[in-house]
Amino acid sequence: MDIKVGNIITLKKSHPCGSHDWEVLRTGIDFRLKCQGCNHMVMIPRVKLEKNIKKINDNK
Repeated sequence: MDIKVGNIITLKKSHPCGSHDWEVLRTGIDFRLKCQGCNHMVMIPRVKLEKNIKKINDNK
């Protein structure tokens, strides 16, 4: 998958705040994501993230 820093991704499951959209802050083996609803940041492994992506929006 072609995921870059700055992209907004939509995941299949929602965050407890209700948002499905996350901003990519860091890529590599792990991704750092920031929730667009509550600004909570999480680290998630690449394999787990790629399984849960519904849509990739280019934020440019």
